[in-house]
Amino acid sequence: MTPEEEDIIRARQKSRSLVTGLLLGFFVILFFAITLAKIGTSDTL
Repeated sequence: MTPEEEDIIRARQKSRSLVTGLLLGFFVILFFAITLAKIGTSDTL
């Protein structure tokens, strides 16, 4: 593989890992918000 092809592959890997990290962070925040909402509604029962 040429150095140019390796650079292209590394750039794709970096962007893919960035998207994966952002999605993981989104899901963590989503589950945290759902948990807070469930705790909040269980107090009123």
